[in-house]
Amino acid sequence: MPDPAPLTTGFGELEAGPTVRVRVWDLPTRLFHWVLALAVLGQLVTGLAGVMEWHFRIGYLVLALVLFRLIWGVIGGRWSRFASFMYSPATLMGYLRGSAHPDQRVGHTPLGALSVFAMLAFLAAQVATGLVSDDEVSASGPLTRFVSNATVHLASTWHAAAGKWVILVLVILHVLAIAFYVRVRRQQLVKPMLSGDKLLTHTAAASRDTAGSRLLALVIFGACAGFAFWISTLRL
Repeated sequence: MPDPAPLTTGFGELEAGPTVRVRVWDLPTRLFHWVLALAVLGQLVTGLAGVMEWHFRIGYLVLALVLFRLIWGVIGGRWSRFASFMYSPATLMGYLRGSAHPDQRVGHTPLGALSVFAMLAFLAAQVATGLVSDDEVSASGPLTRFVSNATVHLASTWHAAAGKWVILVLVILHVLAIAFYVRVRRQQLVKPMLSGDKLLTHTAAASRDTAGSRLLALVIFGACAGFAFWISTLRL
């Protein structure tokens, strides 16, 4: 039976009413989210501390995770697909003015979508540059010998300087955004990413989260992990 609970209906506006429980985040997406969070934290810590062997190992994991998410963003659960949160600039402006459609608050909001795409893009760039970076001391990526010295220099400069700080800023903004939604807008973001379910004031399509889809995700991630492992074997 639906439970009455206060839910946000606009930018900072609350409404009390009956709610329905909807499976929004499938298990593969939830596991991806939390494992990636730990991996990015591990990358930042090992990179800043100079623990390069573990930095490389976690980097290969990030490579596998990003590849998996790119595939899962096409064939995954309803609200994990990129098509469900590709918003136009006009839609983003409408959301900021408080005139969002209810479906824009089911999965990723227009602002949340920007965060997701930015994080995936810069993580992909950080992994790619890491694969062809060389610190000229003790650590070089597995693909450095396949590119020019100029490319290695550019990649190394980005990876060790700007790229690292961009990722750190994105992580901080992500945490601050979660705190804002929880404290100011009274929206639960962490719990749904743990349980997979959201309480909504309107009916919405649920994400597919069956044993079959989970097995498919496992196979896909296994292939991505295999590719990342193969890349790791190219390191001299």
